Amino acid sequence: MPHHVLAASSACAARRRLLCSAPLAAGLLLTAGCATRPPAASFDSYPGALTAEQSNDIAIQALGLVGTPYRYGGNTPQGGFDCSGLIGYAYRQGAGQATPRTVARMTGFGRPVPMASLRTGDLVLFGAATPSHAGIYVGEGRFVHAPSTGGEVRLDRLDGIYWSRQPTQARRL
Repeated sequence: MPHHVLAASSACAARRRLLCSAPLAAGLLLTAGCATRPPAASFDSYPGALTAEQSNDIAIQALGLVGTPYRYGGNTPQGGFDCSGLIGYAYRQGAGQATPRTVARMTGFGRPVPMASLRTGDLVLFGAATPSHAGIYVGEGRFVHAPSTGGEVRLDRLDGIYWSRQPTQARRL
């Protein structure tokens, strides 16, 4: 069996063991981390500084925060999150990487990636000239974000009625 397949199988097995302690997110994490890994050639077409494991860990961190209250300027699970605070927290916890604190500055973070080449852990930025909202792609057309005042961190689909109409770009560290 090729090394990348063994590594993926080991990572999926580890995720399954981890998920026994988090039943609410189990289905989401299994599909986000295991079922959506692109073939090796696709994964390397737009390389980034993060490893596949780090990218998946970022997505796992983000999925684990679903349900956390929104708070403008928030950047911790205890205090709540705004969209850039959520991204910063997930990247620090999942990969030890710092991200820009504002969505506008995230447009220069990492490198651009075609939307058709999204992989787990990539940033998705929404808005025309200067994006005003962002989330973390978790696979199968879904992303985690902190949408607005009064809301909470949630999982949404890029092809959903609202998000599919927004100008969108992707970035990869």
